[in-house]
Amino acid sequence: MNTTLKKMQDLVKKENLDCLFVSDIVHIRYLTGFSGSSAKVLVFPNKTIFMSDFRYMEQSAKEVKGAQVKIGQRDPMSDLPDVKELQKKNLKVGYESEFLSFSLVRKLAHMLPNVCWVPTSGLVESLTIVKTAEEIGLIKEAVRISDAAFERILGYLRPGIREIEVAAELEYQMKMLGSEKPAFDTIIASGVRSSMPHGVASEKKIKKGEFITMDFGAKYMGYHSDITRTVVLGKATSRQKKIYNLVLKAQKAGCAYVRAGLQGKQVDAKVRGIISKAGYGKYFGHGLGHGLGTLVHDTPSVAPSSEYVLQTNNVVTIEPGIYIPKWGGVRVEDDVVVKKNKSVILNKAPKELIEL
Repeated sequence: MNTTLKKMQDLVKKENLDCLFVSDIVHIRYLTGFSGSSAKVLVFPNKTIFMSDFRYMEQSAKEVKGAQVKIGQRDPMSDLPDVKELQKKNLKVGYESEFLSFSLVRKLAHMLPNVCWVPTSGLVESLTIVKTAEEIGLIKEAVRISDAAFERILGYLRPGIREIEVAAELEYQMKMLGSEKPAFDTIIASGVRSSMPHGVASEKKIKKGEFITMDFGAKYMGYHSDITRTVVLGKATSRQKKIYNLVLKAQKAGCAYVRAGLQGKQVDAKVRGIISKAGYGKYFGHGLGHGLGTLVHDTPSVAPSSEYVLQTNNVVTIEPGIYIPKWGGVRVEDDVVVKKNKSVILNKAPKELIEL
C-alpha cells in the first residue's frame, strides 16, 4: 500500500475537494515513485489516476505505486477530457496554483467546462515537511555520496586548476558513487570569489594560499544532500584561521542547539549572535539554513523571519558563513535531522580547517 498516496487522498477529502490535479513533476515522484519527466496525477478521495504517454509506458508500469496507470498518445494534460471520472458535473477540482500558469488554467477550464477549478497552495508540500524513516534513509545515502566525493576531491585540488574543473570532477565523482545528478549547480568559489555565497564555478584558476568554498550535493532516488566545505590550498594565514574557526564555532553551536520545539528564527539567532558578537554580523547576510528533501530548498526555513516550530524528523541544513568583499569568505554546512532533545548530523566529512 502506498501510505503517502493514502495521506494525500485523506487530505483531498479534508479540503472538501472532489479531486486534486497534481502537475509538478517533483510532487508526482513523491506521491507515486515515477521518475520520468512527463506525467500528471489525479488524486480523488478514494483512488488515484496516474497519466503519462507512450514513452513512459514500461517505466510507469515498473515505478508507479498505488495509482491506476493511464497511458495516452498525447501530452497527459490533453488527455484529461477522456478521463470518465472528470466528466461528472459540478466537480470541485483543485490545482497547484504555484505550478500552473494563467494560460494553462484557462486551457483546463476550456477542456473541462463543467469542472470548478480551485487554486490550492502547499497541499502536497504539507506532507513532505516531516520525513519518514524511509525518506531519511534516502537523504542519508545522498549525504554519504557527497561526503565521499568531498574526500576524493581533496586529492584533485592543486594550483592552476580552474573552478569549473573542480565542479566537473565533483559531479563526476558523485555520479560514480550513485548520484542521479547534481542536486543543484555546483558552487566553487576561490580566493576573493569566495565572498560570493552563490559563486557558481567559473573559469578562474585557483591559486596557492586561497580559500576554496565548495557547495554541492547529490540526488539519490529523488532526495537531495547539500554540503559546504571550505579549505585552504596551502598554508592558512592567521586571518584565514580566525575567520574559519569563528564560522566553524558558530556552525557547531547551531548543530548542537537545533531541536524540535524551537522556532527557526530562534536557531538562527543563536548562531547569528556568535558571529555578531565577534564583530562580523554584517558579513553574514543570509539565513542559517533550509529544509531538505525532494527539493534542495524545502520547508522549513531556519532564518531570522522563520516562525515555524521545528518538528521531530524535519531535515534542515545548518550553514553559517562570513563573506568579506575583496578578501574572501567561509561557509560550513551540514545536513541535520531534528529530534526531540537533540539533532543528528548526517555528514561525516571532516570540517576542521584543512590546509592542502
